[in-house]
Amino acid sequence: MTTRILVTGGAGFIGSHYVRTLLGPDGPGDVALTVLDKLTYAGNPANLDAVRAHPGFRFVQGDICDPATVRALMAEHDQVVHFAAESHVDRSIDGGDTFVHTNVLGTHTLVAAAHQAGVDTFVQISTDEVYGSIDEGSWPETHPLRPSSPYSSAKASGDLVALSYHHTHGLDVRVTRCSNNYGHHHFPEKAIPLFITHLMDGRQIPLYGDGGNVRDWLHIDDHVQGIELVRTRGRAGEVYNIGGGTELSNRELTELLLAEFGADWDTSVLPVADRKGHDRRYSVDCTKIREELGYAPRVPFAQGLADTVRWYRENRAWWEPLKARAAL
Repeated sequence: MTTRILVTGGAGFIGSHYVRTLLGPDGPGDVALTVLDKLTYAGNPANLDAVRAHPGFRFVQGDICDPATVRALMAEHDQVVHFAAESHVDRSIDGGDTFVHTNVLGTHTLVAAAHQAGVDTFVQISTDEVYGSIDEGSWPETHPLRPSSPYSSAKASGDLVALSYHHTHGLDVRVTRCSNNYGHHHFPEKAIPLFITHLMDGRQIPLYGDGGNVRDWLHIDDHVQGIELVRTRGRAGEVYNIGGGTELSNRELTELLLAEFGADWDTSVLPVADRKGHDRRYSVDCTKIREELGYAPRVPFAQGLADTVRWYRENRAWWEPLKARAAL
C-alpha cells in the first residue's frame, strides 16, 4: 500500500534532497509525495526537476500558515515530514518576526490540521541550535532547551508546539534535531556554499570573529537516512538527534576549503566582526538514534566536502543567479 506523505518546504535544500531520495531509484518505492512550498527566496523549483515527471510526485505552491490550504492537503495524506522554516540565523538577528510567524505559527497550523485529519505520523525537522551552546561534551535529547537566536528560539517553540499535540491529543509526533548540514543544492548564503562560490569567483571569505566557533557537519545523504529511520521506525513523542560526527572550528573548515582551491589564507580570508550572540560550540549525542534505529553516518567528511566543491564547480548556472538576487 502506498503511503501518502506531505513534505513541507520540499523545494529547499534538505527537503528537496529528501524528495529526490525517496522518489529515486534507491527509494522505498511505496510512497507518493506532495511538496508544499511557498517558494520564498530559498525555495527553488529547479531543485525538484529530477523528480517532476515521477508519478508519485505532486507540487503545490502555498503557505504553511494558511489554514485552508493546509487542511485541504492534510485530509489527503497519511504522514507529514515538516521541513518548511525560515532558517538563516543572520536574517533572524536583523528581523525575527518572519521566523516566529513561519516556524511557530506555521508549525501549529500544520500540527493542528494533522490532528484534525487523523494523520498517522508527523515528523518535525528541527535543529541542534535549540540546545544553545555547549563548551564540552555533547547534548542528549533530554538536555534543556536554551536557544540563543530568534531563529533557534522559534524552532524550539515549534518543537514544543508539535510535541504538545502528542501529549495532549495522542498525535504521533517525532522530532529530529540535526547538526549543520552540507552538500549540493545548498542555498549560497550558508557558510560552505558561500565560501566555495566566493573562492570560485576570486573573492575573499568573510570569517566571523576568531574562527573558533565549532560545528558538527552532517552530509545531506546522512541526514535523509536519519530522517527515514525516524519516520519508519521511530517512536511517537520522541526526539532524535542526528549528527555527522565531524566537529570542526570555522577556522579549520576554512583551511580545508582553501586547500581545495589551492588558495592562500592571507589573501583569501577577510576577518569580520563576530555575529551577535554567536554560539561557541554545538555537539549532539547520537547514542539514541544509533542504538534504537541503527543510524550511523556513511559519508566521510573529506569525500563529502570534495564532492560538494565539485558540484558547485559544475553547476554555476544553478547558484550564480541565486547569489545575484540575494546580493551575496
